[in-house]
Amino acid sequence: MAFELIGGIEKRTIVLVPYDDAWPHAFERERRRIASALGEVAIRIDHIGSTSIPGLVAKPVIDIDVSVADPDDEAGYLPALESAGYRLRVREPGHRMVRTANRDVHVHICRSGSDWERRHLLFRDWLRHDARDRQAYAVLKQSLAQRDWQDMNAYASAKGPLIEQITARAEKWAAQGAWRGLEES
Repeated sequence: MAFELIGGIEKRTIVLVPYDDAWPHAFERERRRIASALGEVAIRIDHIGSTSIPGLVAKPVIDIDVSVADPDDEAGYLPALESAGYRLRVREPGHRMVRTANRDVHVHICRSGSDWERRHLLFRDWLRHDARDRQAYAVLKQSLAQRDWQDMNAYASAKGPLIEQITARAEKWAAQGAWRGLEES
């Protein structure tokens, strides 16, 4: 199965705002909603993305990672998430993304123990730890937000080279034993 973008390409203005202390509370509200809908199907539910990193500018969208046994088995979780008010936006092998109708919450469904899960948690934890990379990421985001993007995915892709550099530093940090990995999060 190839990448499928439900509803097609969307042009949206990128608006970044300073970190908001309300974001962890918004995550917790959504975490409870997801946990109630999925029960034990949700192996873990984590706050990821820029709103999970104190001090980082962000689009005011709460990103959540939900780890399940098999994200390609949509019948095992998608009807429950849709009943809870989320709508499917992205379908690709090993990953789905659902979001709220007003697009202020994006829920990424991935396989428990997958590289997807590990990378997002490591990146989040590294940026929480390292002020220089957090600042470099903020500067890039602010620069990119000044451009006119016909597709939100193009904005995300433009961050890719810096994300790769930051991830390499995060991997060295993890290899030194400073990150306890998935059990820490």
